[in-house]
Amino acid sequence: MLTYNVPNELNNIRLDKALSQLLENVSRNQIQKSIKSSCVQVNDVIISDPDVLVKENDVILFSFKEPEELKIAAANIALDIIYEDDDLIVINKAAGMTVHPGAGHHDDTLVNALLYHTKNLSDIGSSERPGIVHRLDKNTTGLMVVAKNNKAHMLLANQIEQRQVIRKYKALVWGVINPLEGVIKNNIGRSRSDRQKMTILKYGGKEAVTHYKTLELFYSGTISMVECKLSTGRTHQIRVQLSHLKHSVVGDQTYGNNDRKIAHSPPELKAKLIDFKRQALHSWYLSFTHPTSNEIMEFSCELPRDMGRL
Repeated sequence: MLTYNVPNELNNIRLDKALSQLLENVSRNQIQKSIKSSCVQVNDVIISDPDVLVKENDVILFSFKEPEELKIAAANIALDIIYEDDDLIVINKAAGMTVHPGAGHHDDTLVNALLYHTKNLSDIGSSERPGIVHRLDKNTTGLMVVAKNNKAHMLLANQIEQRQVIRKYKALVWGVINPLEGVIKNNIGRSRSDRQKMTILKYGGKEAVTHYKTLELFYSGTISMVECKLSTGRTHQIRVQLSHLKHSVVGDQTYGNNDRKIAHSPPELKAKLIDFKRQALHSWYLSFTHPTSNEIMEFSCELPRDMGRL
């Protein structure tokens, strides 16, 4: 079980909303299912109504609803495995690979590939996401950790919630951010005009914190390489925040007005960008405490070739 004390800012709000703030990588739907399945306690009392209001200093115990029967097919899809032991797998995810099955992707995801590679994956949470502790967007590349058993999953998820997992990304962005180094802090939530997109919200949403540092300029500052270190892990966090600063990720078709920027690029860069059809974002560094040995685990991987060519 995961244990949380309700902070002042979550006083007198619904239980499901409070948990959605406290549990960064768990969907509201999963939270509501767990509550309705009597998997949540408040002050040692089982609560099955998501609408119950919580108070400051209430103690919430949360566990995942028992999974439904797994109906996902294994698929022989190559994986770039960086590390593996009895508890976890660290992979370097390729561009174009969706993490788990969903609309339009049923048998070509990372989960399908993992099920072919091993029968040992955690099964808490959603039945469509065995082993998945955190996610990367379909067209974002780089390091992810996958849990092979429920103990590892819970301990890794707790480290993420407590902001103890270090995740660093490299992004090619349009222009040069001023200042060159700093912290981006705002709230992110679903766009009201397009539910597939996230946006910066003045009120509501979830706090999102990213530390960034400009590493190198290219093409006289037309684009630059920026390292982003996550303190939180909101959906599309880096992409939304950089777009809000008017320095969107190169190749980002959702948040970047990419075609217009390509049109105004130097000729030598324009030729390369025309064929670059994804966001130039790569999870290059990952560090966490091993769930069994308590050893600090550190992993890094080089930029993928397509980003390197830019």
